[in-house]
Amino acid sequence: MVLLAAAVCTKAGKAIVSRQFVEMTRTRIEGLLAAFPKLMNTGKQHTFVETESVRYVYQPMEKLYMVLITTKNSNILEDLETLRLFSRVIPEYCRALEENEISEHCFDLIFAFDEIVALGYRENVNLAQIRTFTEMDSHEEKVFRAVRETQEREAKAEMRRKAKELQQARRDAERQGKKAPGFGGFGSSAVSGGSTAAMITETIIETDKPKVAPAPARPSGPSKALKLGAKGKEVDNFVDKLKSEGETIMSSNMGKRTSEATKVHAPPINMESVHMKIEEKITLTCGRDGGLQNMELHGMIMLRISDDKFGRIRLHVENEDKKGVQLQTHPNVDKKLFTAESLIGLKNPEKSFPVNSDVGVLKWRLQTTEESFIPLTINCWPSESGNGCDVNIEYELQEDNLELNDVVITIPLPSGVGAPVIGEIDGEYRHDSRRNTLEWCLPVIDAKNKSGSLEFSIPGQPNDFFPVQVSFISKKNYCNIQVTKVTQVDGNSPVRFSTETTFLVDKYEIL
Repeated sequence: MVLLAAAVCTKAGKAIVSRQFVEMTRTRIEGLLAAFPKLMNTGKQHTFVETESVRYVYQPMEKLYMVLITTKNSNILEDLETLRLFSRVIPEYCRALEENEISEHCFDLIFAFDEIVALGYRENVNLAQIRTFTEMDSHEEKVFRAVRETQEREAKAEMRRKAKELQQARRDAERQGKKAPGFGGFGSSAVSGGSTAAMITETIIETDKPKVAPAPARPSGPSKALKLGAKGKEVDNFVDKLKSEGETIMSSNMGKRTSEATKVHAPPINMESVHMKIEEKITLTCGRDGGLQNMELHGMIMLRISDDKFGRIRLHVENEDKKGVQLQTHPNVDKKLFTAESLIGLKNPEKSFPVNSDVGVLKWRLQTTEESFIPLTINCWPSESGNGCDVNIEYELQEDNLELNDVVITIPLPSGVGAPVIGEIDGEYRHDSRRNTLEWCLPVIDAKNKSGSLEFSIPGQPNDFFPVQVSFISKKNYCNIQVTKVTQVDGNSPVRFSTETTFLVDKYEIL
């Protein structure tokens, strides 16, 4: 199939929107479309007409026509299937099949047409995939925004904690009859403790812990305030900007967590001409009393070739999965070759893989209710006490080969009861008073750190602390499916390649 152009035109042959997939002048396409209505035989039911050089495949749409212009040697059955997909795309973007509505959404239609056909050849996509591609929904952008919001929340909480410390230091100084220390760097050398707290809380949004001069004496004894750790590195451009303005900034573990999240999502440094992206997403629902209600995992290997000399290659897949995943190859991949030798190659070895395009060559699916397959188990035990509830939460990593990064376990809290009192904790925590949640944050969970617990007390009922939600990201996939080698079809010579592996959470709940 060689598709020359796709157009929406009036019954008089006037082009409203047209997308050419090969080199073609505007005069040429307007001439072809102007000649189209004169070639139709109104008394017949055919949906195509031919000339000496091209074939028109068309479908009436009220007062308009959806027209595909193809070569005469193209497959008419494939042309008709492609025409049906084009006709279904148009109502997705246009509320009415009228000329002004088509003109208003012409660019949306052109972008959708480009997803269906590339260089004159039909892509293997359906309507849902076209909608996803044109929306350009970026997981990396969502992750970046989530990390940024987390950083801002932590900075605000840290500012409040620091303001309380400064206020307490001022009270201690007044109680001992000493002159209260002034707090410089914020536009005033000596202001009251209450106004200092307000100024710091409202003005500083995205900084880490500021160091005031002179430093007040810290209250003796253990502090029950938010603990973010003692070590950290300088992060965030906003902090650097404050430094250039004369502020002295001490970074917390918040910056470390942000940098780790950036490392997880950063693309590989050396991306070869043959690059594989292995991505898995998990959806899991457990009961609070135990038992896996449903677990579903979807994985895919995406191939991207940036040099056309490596277009004719084969991927050697190593499948060490013992959980019973269901594998499915792309329709253009030789299924017999994959079943017999675990090699991914095209059915026609003379053809090449598309260049500079992400192509899904293998996908897999695992659905189970077997509890032993849960990668990370969460036990939440709320027990009623005289003052409310004592909650004990513990996690345990069941898959020792996994390394989970940026793990966040989110526990809902009752509204209007204030902050929880933390007893023991492995890792760090954040209390979001607006969303009424407690976030238990663990930078890494692996075989060396496979279990941990959190204890806290707060007024409420046991049902107030569900559902518990979990999120994480990993650079090791769950199903142990890897590409170990890439060779060329001719000569079987090895090809350098790079791999990017990501294991993500789509939904992970304990109800």
